[in-house]
Amino acid sequence: MGCLKVSSKSSPASVAGAIAGMIKDGACVEIQSVGAGAVNQAVKAIAISRGFLAPIGIEIACVPSFADIVIDGEYRTAIRFSVEPRYLHGTATTHGAQYADNGHLASN
Repeated sequence: MGCLKVSSKSSPASVAGAIAGMIKDGACVEIQSVGAGAVNQAVKAIAISRGFLAPIGIEIACVPSFADIVIDGEYRTAIRFSVEPRYLHGTATTHGAQYADNGHLASN
């Protein structure tokens, strides 16, 4: 499992590319963020990566959790996001939802 550390200055598109690449390679991804700005960038990156992966048939699941870490001798609370492919019935999907070519849910 790869661990990406995201800061408030991280580019969501760059982080999304890293997430998508690791997921395509079959690896689960752990993202760690400290602070509201960093968590915001991480969430945007996860959403963008979903847009990269959905058109090729890969759906992702994200599980957030807290982690106590030490930065420069100080204890901080980080938010960790575990991102992994989600497979149902042999293919990556969201509870049978159908996707349009742009990766967004198709309206029925």
